[in-house]
Amino acid sequence: MPSEAAAAPSPPAGSAWEPFRSRVFAVVWTAVLLGSVGTWIRDVGAGWLMTSLSASATAVAMVQAATTLPLFLLALPAGALADSVDRRRLLLGVHALMAAISLGMGLLTRAGLMTPTLLVLGLLLAGICTALVTPVLQSLTVLLVPRPQLRAAIALNSMGLNVSRAIGPALGGLLLALAGTEFNFFADALSYLFVIAAFWWWKGASARAATGTPEQLGAALRAGLRFAWHAPALRRSMLRSASFFVFASAYWALLPLIARQQLGGSPAFYGLLLGCVGAGAVLAALGLPALRRRLSAEATVRCGTAASVAVLVLLASTRQQALAAATMVLAGAAWIAVLSTANVIAQTSLPDWVRGRGLALYLSVFYGAMTLGSFVWGQTAEHAGVPAALLAAAGVGVLALALAWLRPLPDAEPDLTPSLHWPEPALSPAMAASLVQDRGPVMVTVEYRVATEHTAGFLAAVHAFAPERRRDGAYAWGIYEDAADSGRFVESFLLPSWLEHQRQHRRVSQADAALQARVQAFHLGPQAPRVQHFVAPARGRPAVSDDGERR
Repeated sequence: MPSEAAAAPSPPAGSAWEPFRSRVFAVVWTAVLLGSVGTWIRDVGAGWLMTSLSASATAVAMVQAATTLPLFLLALPAGALADSVDRRRLLLGVHALMAAISLGMGLLTRAGLMTPTLLVLGLLLAGICTALVTPVLQSLTVLLVPRPQLRAAIALNSMGLNVSRAIGPALGGLLLALAGTEFNFFADALSYLFVIAAFWWWKGASARAATGTPEQLGAALRAGLRFAWHAPALRRSMLRSASFFVFASAYWALLPLIARQQLGGSPAFYGLLLGCVGAGAVLAALGLPALRRRLSAEATVRCGTAASVAVLVLLASTRQQALAAATMVLAGAAWIAVLSTANVIAQTSLPDWVRGRGLALYLSVFYGAMTLGSFVWGQTAEHAGVPAALLAAAGVGVLALALAWLRPLPDAEPDLTPSLHWPEPALSPAMAASLVQDRGPVMVTVEYRVATEHTAGFLAAVHAFAPERRRDGAYAWGIYEDAADSGRFVESFLLPSWLEHQRQHRRVSQADAALQARVQAFHLGPQAPRVQHFVAPARGRPAVSDDGERR
């Protein structure tokens, strides 16, 4: 927990503003806000510039796709880096590169050398950099505030991004009108200097998220995918996010064309529309704590989805600038209601050891849906017109509402802090010496004695506990009953290596401990269930990969 506190009077305990009591959180939050403002200024300039360079709706939609596609493709490797590398050095280096890219784009534009291909390429490079730093930035939140303030800090982070969405587009439109597109790129380059200064000052970002021996990149990626596959809350959050953002991306991708062609607006009006989105998002972010006291997460997301469908229908039918601006305020409010709620569920369903990779998967889904939507709605607008594309997206939104009844979001927040309640395995001296070389695979067995009348309850409890084993590294899990001794059950599972089993010990959470206690409540006798560890011989054993597959 950071020790610095701001000199100003502290917010009341338990308030939504309490994370600002940490000076580190306040500095990092402000720096990231300024960097996000710069990114929005750049994107406004890029979107408007593309309408001048090309009349193609697909080319205009590619402006957004170029910034989101790298986040879809690279977020997971970046998340693995966030869990294992010096995050401060990564942030400093990548933000310096982002400043150089924006500076170069500004110089090309000023010299009259910018083309549609160069513009998309520059945005693609910037998107790659964003893909590398976004999971890292999100994974740092747990280092900035005490855990009881984590939910408030996540909400403030979301609000900060949407404050930038309110300020950035307005400034971007103003720069377009007064100075020219190249200054949008120059402003973006300048904004990254604030982020660099913040992380140069704060040394705490250097801490690695993972403890113990660092995982190799391939094993780390597989561990992240394995965890997500066996984490129902995270899976549900990603599914619902994808169903929303794939249709809601339509007005983001087509807004330059809506402003310029459908509404006959100027660059300043385009910036105003984006500013209205941000204003609506900020208003919604301020009202979300009160709203969430009255509505569940599921109800909040359903309201945001229904409002976004209405936004698309209104944009498709109106030719009045004032009505379009009011509609974009509603769009921003709906957007932040869904985005913030889904992000909180994703964050609170992830333990620290896999937080970067889990958030990276969530971001991959988010940006993948945005990229797919941008391409589809751009192509639709190219062949059928902008209003038809917006109405088609609204139809997909109706399907997303139908999905809500089939896959509702959870409201409970499990305690994922490490329990550390598993005792260290008993090892013979010879085995302890040989395990220094990390032998494997490892088979673990747990023996239970269960009364016959409680067999059904025991099996239900042990099967409910099985996903925890798999999330934390096990494979080939099974539960077996002794054919010669009714009521004697043996649970078994494999791990790729002894090192991976040690990691499994550190990954078990308090929520997992509660599930395990339910299983052990069925065990008869004064002694705990017997646990045994079997390790493959050091020589002559089959080679096994990190994910447990035989080679």
